[in-house]
Amino acid sequence: MTAVLAAAVLLIATGCSSGDDTAAAGQGATSATPSPSASGSAGSPSPTGPPAKGSVKVVSTLTQDLKSPWGVAALPDGDLLVASRDEGTITRVDVETGKKTQIGSVPGVSPGGEGGLLGLAVSPSFASDHQVYAYFTTESDNRIARMLYDEKKPADQQLGAPDTILRGIPKGRVHNGGRIAFGPDKMLYAGTGETGDRELAQDKKSLGGKILRMTPDGQPVHGNPEADSVVYSWGHRNVQGLAWDSDKRLWAAEFGQDTWDELNLIEPGKNYGWPEVEGKGGKPGFVDPVAQWKTADASPSGIAYAEGSIWMASLRGERLWRIPLAGTEPSAPPQAFLQGKYGRLRTVLSAGGAKVWLVTSETDTRGTPEPGDDKILQLEVK
Repeated sequence: MTAVLAAAVLLIATGCSSGDDTAAAGQGATSATPSPSASGSAGSPSPTGPPAKGSVKVVSTLTQDLKSPWGVAALPDGDLLVASRDEGTITRVDVETGKKTQIGSVPGVSPGGEGGLLGLAVSPSFASDHQVYAYFTTESDNRIARMLYDEKKPADQQLGAPDTILRGIPKGRVHNGGRIAFGPDKMLYAGTGETGDRELAQDKKSLGGKILRMTPDGQPVHGNPEADSVVYSWGHRNVQGLAWDSDKRLWAAEFGQDTWDELNLIEPGKNYGWPEVEGKGGKPGFVDPVAQWKTADASPSGIAYAEGSIWMASLRGERLWRIPLAGTEPSAPPQAFLQGKYGRLRTVLSAGGAKVWLVTSETDTRGTPEPGDDKILQLEVK
């Protein structure tokens, strides 16, 4: 019995001592058992027995030949907006045909290292305000801006001038964070990195190494840990994945350094340990991750919630992880899918039900691009 429970506790980790990131093609349905290299705590099996194994089917390649894709956001009609980290442009992808239309560029983007045009989000009031939000690196900082998207204008001229709502997020060659998303409360959340300056993560006055929560205008939200601050949680190394489950709980994926990558359940005002703790440390005052991975197996970037599980895109690990949930804990050890078939994986986005979009990341200077890279894949998951 002890051995069974120990195996169920295993997880996988991918820190990233060389930065956030470290390929091939294939399609079809796949299933996976928990990785034998898993280590950490994955939670216990369901009291009614282990849950059914998950599966992933690659339904189609929606589009290809994207250059350094990073952030992806869905418009109300389902079409996708895709940010190019290094080119500073935003492209609209028709989900029926895969047609790509560049709608504009974001002035002020200064790509370099892991910085550039990163996360995208669409206003929850898009039907009336037509606002698209972007997180990007400039010469001096990382910042969040919103832009009016006017679909009636000629292609490549549809984005208005950026209206910066938050500036002063520390920038670096590495660990710029970059994921943004609107939560169920219609507030804007952002994952940031500590730029390699470890102490920023524990400095509550710094915006680095944090998860931020703000109004659509970039102001602190009533109910934040401190009334005059957008800081929602701290002690993070480099957060690039944000997602909410069906009970509106916030989950975040975080790059570790040399030992453990993390999946965390985020609560306001909590300290997630970096740099005092990497992975599960059990130290008072710090929140341990719900799951952890060896650094060679993950380097987690985007995450999404679908069909009762968190789905986590891995860069260095070159695989898609499924973490089945039972409330606030995994119901079974994580499962790996698509390992090595599409190379580095950057972003995963739920499209409702079992449909998920998955974005590869082979053209970001750390991959080994093949003809057609980078791609957006349509998956069917369970």
